[in-house]
Amino acid sequence: MIPIQTEQTLTWPEHLTQAITSLPELIDHLGLPKDLIPQGMAAHQSFRLLAPRPYLSRIEYGNPDDPLLKQILPSPREMQRVSGYTADPLDEAEHTPQKAIVHKYKRRLLVITTGTCAINCRYCFRRHFPYGDNQLAQAEWQSVIDYLEAHPEVNEVILSGGDPLMMKDSLLADKLLKLEALPQIKRLRIHSRLPVVIPARICDALLTSFAKSRLDIVMVWHINHANEVDQEVMEAAFRLKSAGVTLLNQGVLLKDINDTVQAQVDLSEAVFSAGILPYYLFTLDPVAGAAHFDISVEAAQQLMGKVAAELPGYLVPRLAKEIPGKTAKTVFAPIFESN
Repeated sequence: MIPIQTEQTLTWPEHLTQAITSLPELIDHLGLPKDLIPQGMAAHQSFRLLAPRPYLSRIEYGNPDDPLLKQILPSPREMQRVSGYTADPLDEAEHTPQKAIVHKYKRRLLVITTGTCAINCRYCFRRHFPYGDNQLAQAEWQSVIDYLEAHPEVNEVILSGGDPLMMKDSLLADKLLKLEALPQIKRLRIHSRLPVVIPARICDALLTSFAKSRLDIVMVWHINHANEVDQEVMEAAFRLKSAGVTLLNQGVLLKDINDTVQAQVDLSEAVFSAGILPYYLFTLDPVAGAAHFDISVEAAQQLMGKVAAELPGYLVPRLAKEIPGKTAKTVFAPIFESN
């Protein structure tokens, strides 16, 4: 057996190779009750466990109720069929004009760059996505450029996945150069959870590509709880800001994880301290296997009314939902308590 190296010596690809993918190993690593193994095995086989050690280091040892653990631990509740929760909750198949492209909104285009992530979140709205049918080989990237040239109204490209930062730096840099060559493109947006789960992903090669780009680069982080933000995450964020990258956070409102006033206040304070602006807080996309995380829109509005009473406006994320068929995100106003 290859010995586990200390985290300080690892590159981000090495962290990936040492991620925990076995449910018994996770339970043992975190000192959790053994009965969680048989309880979660069916869910693990349906949507496999994947958790890098830097993320696991922020989970409280022996605590089955840890809010970070609940985001990644396979649960028997995932196997319950609940009406209204589907494999394609956002109807993305209806907006996929060609392989790997999702074009729902007029001036921006989303590209599925990879089907892999550094961590498997149990509430992921793409946990059933047919990545095998939508992954582009490097030689096929020209099809994206051709599509953009045929749609000059598009001025922003969103790299998604999976996680776009799972691409090698050289491949990402090549795609960036091809997009920069299109005069119509003003912005590149990257949605990623990798800087949170493996901060070492923000390496010198990546930063150099971003710093040299003529595009306005926006990185949207996926942080759901203040405990996800440690010193290494903060340092990664500061390095990105130094390269001229705009940093935003969008979280998901998750029952029994971050659905309290204190959790949301702490989350906004934590991400802003890292130089990341709270942007969106989404209600759960109704994906099959994740119904137990859901909270009603009205309850979310009431919660955010209380959160807004605790924070300045720029720290209050917009409560939103992506509703199939709408031309933009649907934003919900907070509900304030009457005096």
